Amino acid sequence: MEFSELIRTDRAQAELRRGPEAAPLRGTLCVTGHHLLLSPGPQSTPDLWLLLLRSVDSIEKRVAGDSGTITLRCKDLRVLQLDIEGAEATLDIARSVEGLRLGDAWHFHPPERYYKRVARETNAWRLSEVNEDFSLCPSYPRAVIVPRAVDDDALSRSARFRQGGRFPVLSYHHAPSGTVLLRASQPLSGPQKRRCVEDEELLRAVLAGARPGARGIIVDTRSSHAAKQARMTGGGTEAKAVYPGWKRLHRPLERGRPLQESFVCLVEACGDKEQSMDRWLSRLQGCRWLAHVKEALSTACLAAQGMEREGACILVHGAEGMDSTLLVTSLAQLILDPLSRTMTGFQELVEREWIQAGHPFQLRCAHSAFSHARPKHEAPTFLLFLDCVWQLGRQFPLSLEFGEGLLLALFEHAYASPFGTFLCNSEKERCLCEVRTRTHSLWSGLNQPKEQRKLWNPLYVLNPLAIWPSVEPQSLRLWQGLFLRWTRPPEPAEEAWEKVWQIVTESQKTEGSQPTVSA
Repeated sequence: MEFSELIRTDRAQAELRRGPEAAPLRGTLCVTGHHLLLSPGPQSTPDLWLLLLRSVDSIEKRVAGDSGTITLRCKDLRVLQLDIEGAEATLDIARSVEGLRLGDAWHFHPPERYYKRVARETNAWRLSEVNEDFSLCPSYPRAVIVPRAVDDDALSRSARFRQGGRFPVLSYHHAPSGTVLLRASQPLSGPQKRRCVEDEELLRAVLAGARPGARGIIVDTRSSHAAKQARMTGGGTEAKAVYPGWKRLHRPLERGRPLQESFVCLVEACGDKEQSMDRWLSRLQGCRWLAHVKEALSTACLAAQGMEREGACILVHGAEGMDSTLLVTSLAQLILDPLSRTMTGFQELVEREWIQAGHPFQLRCAHSAFSHARPKHEAPTFLLFLDCVWQLGRQFPLSLEFGEGLLLALFEHAYASPFGTFLCNSEKERCLCEVRTRTHSLWSGLNQPKEQRKLWNPLYVLNPLAIWPSVEPQSLRLWQGLFLRWTRPPEPAEEAWEKVWQIVTESQKTEGSQPTVSA
């Protein structure tokens, strides 16, 4: 993301007070991506005052009448005061500095950023702040992308008809086919087969806003038996008779305790150095981890094919819509969208489809594979996603701008991190805990230049086409870089990676160019 996108107001008239020993300096205050500048008027000293935004430790703002004051407390213990003309300018400059200081990336991937991309492709969708106070859906972000033809009152009624308030929202717009990918939770139809006219209206509006004649496919990540059982306890599915144009497909994906037990069994098998080959192969098959990888990729391919090849709109949900649903929607985007396969695009995908979408990281990643405490709410769903991404990178080694190093870093930080990105279970909890003001964003650390060789793929070439992975047994591999990383010497793989970087760098120097990476 460009820093310029964080600048709400780039200049204002201000007076700088630097302390009792220095005379006030008045002029035009300018905000850039990295600095605050104050240019004195023609009658004043010609010196230009400059402050590096990374040196700001805290910000206080105060507005009174038609002016305001911003107090900047710096890491070198300076305290600076800016008296600014205009209350709105004061607030905008303060917000700009808050977003830019420390080069932090908390504001790098807001819902508004992806909506701008959607708005350039179609006018059928709008950004709604119906969930601004998180009262409608505690696991959704403040702003969501919804059909323009559906008002906020209808969204509120639809939310009451969906488990946890997770009404259908846009996950991805596929511009080439004019179709969309949505996510939600199960409808609360129950044994009485209750209906919600507004929910039905929402899904009709989705088809009306897509290409002419578009139909819809509901990918339910539960088995048909599990969906019927859910109906007896108040959940259920969308009845075909009242959702015209939509058909339902069941593609069951494991989650919860069975997925956690599969992870534990795989780690135990990988840690046993005394077993025979037959025993190893038997345990690898018995843990069923690669079977989960196959099922996840297959379901994502089903959703992606429905959009690109059949011209269908896709709605994905299971029960709660916070685990296997996100797994499918994020993988489908990686398959279809070249931008999601860039470094910046992948970070935005993780932020938007996992963190902001309400995957409960605090619950799911409380323990890893070695803990004896195994609560039912723990599950390595995000790790399964990373493994699927690694499989894509192995089958398409030139199509992902990032390498295995980024996936390993995300795995580590999801379970234990000095950054705040994966803390809590939802945006609501992160706001209540003031995560953004008390911690730093992981993306800031990962985007440092010194991390480039560890995280980037030196062989990357932009591939504008969809990438369709093979899910045949012989095509899927154990992710040795993760599951065997502590039981085998890492040096050969690291040396090979460094050698590739050297070859690519030397080749580019020979051609008179420098390595290029996405902004």
